[in-house]
Amino acid sequence: MNTSILISYIILGFTLAAPIGPVNSARLDKGIKNGFWHAWIVGVGSMIADGIFMLLVYLGMVQFLGIPIVQIFVWLFGGFILIYSGLEGIKNSNTITLDYTRNKESLLKCFLTGFIMSITSPLSILFWLGIYGSVLAKTVQTNGTESLLIYSSMIFLGLTLWDVFVAALTSGFRKMLNVKSLIAVSIVSGVSLVVFGLYFGYQGITALLG
Repeated sequence: MNTSILISYIILGFTLAAPIGPVNSARLDKGIKNGFWHAWIVGVGSMIADGIFMLLVYLGMVQFLGIPIVQIFVWLFGGFILIYSGLEGIKNSNTITLDYTRNKESLLKCFLTGFIMSITSPLSILFWLGIYGSVLAKTVQTNGTESLLIYSSMIFLGLTLWDVFVAALTSGFRKMLNVKSLIAVSIVSGVSLVVFGLYFGYQGITALLG
């Protein structure tokens, strides 16, 4: 098996995870507030959701998510989750101190944040069904079905590397911030989640009325 092709799939996974979106905003927020493990566990929750999407693509669930009423539900529910999470983050920003440690926010809550945001995000759903579905089709066409699991694992490895990178970055960055900076980052992160949520909600309402 060609090593350069395997590396290219790892890089694909890394770059696909990199764009700033709801999950990365939450990752940065949790990491700067609480440190490495909280940022990392948000990513783990997100990756498990990604794994579920990959499995659905394997099982041919694309047609189900092509139904208009299902798409509308995904947009509206995803928007609600993001707006709620963003407002909660903004509301709790004034409670942050430099002693903001693990007992302030449980790892389980961080895990669920990553999982729920990713599993309900229309961006995640459209990405996995669109981009990953296309990659899957191209892989089958070029290399046959026996290579699917290996190449998909390489994409997943790329996602994992991104998660560790962001967690390390935020925990290191946290040491350079004072309380006011931490609060500002938390507010900006919360606002970004609300903006994503409003956009998803708008798309859902437009589709519903259309």
